Amino acid sequence: MKFLMIIILPVILVSPLRAQTKETESVHQLWAGYFNQLRFTDKWGAWVDIHARTREDYFTGLSQGIVRVGLTHYLADDLKLTAGYAFVNHFPSDNHKNISMPEHRAWQQVQWHSRYPAIRLMQWFRLEERWRRNILNDDKLGDGYNFNYRVRYNFFSQFPLSKKRFQPGTASFVVNNEIHLNFGKRIINNYFDQNRFFAGFNYHLNSHDNLQFGYMNIFQQLASGNNYKSTHVARLFYFHNMDLRRKQPH
Repeated sequence: MKFLMIIILPVILVSPLRAQTKETESVHQLWAGYFNQLRFTDKWGAWVDIHARTREDYFTGLSQGIVRVGLTHYLADDLKLTAGYAFVNHFPSDNHKNISMPEHRAWQQVQWHSRYPAIRLMQWFRLEERWRRNILNDDKLGDGYNFNYRVRYNFFSQFPLSKKRFQPGTASFVVNNEIHLNFGKRIINNYFDQNRFFAGFNYHLNSHDNLQFGYMNIFQQLASGNNYKSTHVARLFYFHNMDLRRKQPH
């Protein structure tokens, strides 16, 4: 019950926002992502993830492309700190119809795992510093950047669907919720940014690779404060974990 409340609570908190919305746009997208966590030594590793996200109605062009890298320090096998950089390309949209808008992000994160016989949990807190290029008009970027901070809390849980729990060739049921909050001088109306709720399946290809697929709903408050977007996402992620440490002889 404790685990379920942690997952459900952010959704409950978002519900009043949904109830008072006057203008909510609904769109459908496809998200594909590749994640790699590479461990060099007992203390150090690297993080890479790459994303492609479509626009409305699943296949009408791209909305975003993201490349994120980071350096990871392991405090323990299940507790790690990561800091890095991400480049985000916002493909042509309503207020920049003919050009892409670049965004630069610095990010810092603490991540921890909890493992039990019948459930696996992962949580992280992530802080982002976001520099988004100003837009002059439909065809031209402006000078300078719009800066703000964003903090993200992610709670991920998976439940085995067979007696061979979390073993290669088995599947797990996944429930995941992540809430995003904005702050900074430029943030006036939308301190709440978005909530991402995901439910799907995780297929364990082998001891270090996983294929995750399912449905995600993103409920987002736009910068105006009284406009919202509900995005229905078909999500496909591939997780690749590599350990380069020399194995100790038995």
